[in-house]
Amino acid sequence: MRNPGTPPLVTIFGGGGFIGRYVCEALLKTGARLRVAERHPRRAWFLQPLGGIGQVSIIAADLQRPETIARAVEGADAVVNLVGVFKGNLDLVHVQGAGKVAASAKAAGAKAVVHISAIGSDPNSPSDYGRTKGLGEKAVRSAFPNATIIRPSTVFGPEDNFTNRFASLARFPILPVIAPGIRFQPVFVRDLGEAIAAAALDPRTHGGKTYELAGPEAFTMRELNAEIAEMAGQSPELVDMPDFLASIIAAFGFLPGAPLSRDQWLMLQKDNVPSGDQPGFKAFGIIPTPLAAVAPEWLGRFRKGGRFAAHAA
Repeated sequence: MRNPGTPPLVTIFGGGGFIGRYVCEALLKTGARLRVAERHPRRAWFLQPLGGIGQVSIIAADLQRPETIARAVEGADAVVNLVGVFKGNLDLVHVQGAGKVAASAKAAGAKAVVHISAIGSDPNSPSDYGRTKGLGEKAVRSAFPNATIIRPSTVFGPEDNFTNRFASLARFPILPVIAPGIRFQPVFVRDLGEAIAAAALDPRTHGGKTYELAGPEAFTMRELNAEIAEMAGQSPELVDMPDFLASIIAAFGFLPGAPLSRDQWLMLQKDNVPSGDQPGFKAFGIIPTPLAAVAPEWLGRFRKGGRFAAHAA
């Protein structure tokens, strides 16, 4: 049993990833001890200097090897599962892997499990990503009924593959826009990290609940492309791509370097915004950050002359 004066120990699967670094940052600010579980521990070495001596430990763990999961959650007060993939065997990771993490956390006596899903998760979704995320939620709740499920919208931040990718494409004179009318409500990664950390440390308040976390503004895909291009100092001509053409491109998504997979196209058939049926950031006392308030900080590098040109403008 942990000494009452000892800071809580939180195990974070996937803590070395994009969202993980912000979850770790938020937890470290509270004084929590972290055990970062990664299949390739080297990915998380950069986190160690963020904490005090002995505050951050890194352990090798693979969701397909139950014995490594058990070692990673041993003695943990809370367990966070951030692991997600877009390619490969999604059932293996999102459903079976998530269920094993939750079951191991229960067996180890953890007080909290926080599972990161996604807006649009649905066992009946036509896309493999949405379907496996939905089934993963069920697997987690079956193993750990008091788990907190967090469904974020598309996540943006300095290291993302979202705003940076759109800004890179905006450097061309013509920018085709796929699914121009589909709506998104992107969420700032630091806000998301703070909410995940809060859920892990306060299961009495957040345990057993499902949250849909999104930013303060909804954009169509066309509006998003225009907004990001402007912040990056670019002015391409936006051309809406017909659905039939996007569908044909997606059909060849299995080829190396393909811009769009079939599963991504299926996901783009539905708005990525909160349903309104679940609580959001207000439950955490967090005011979500608008895209325009922070994105110019890292998108300035796409301007002619880089960030210095952005400041001079």
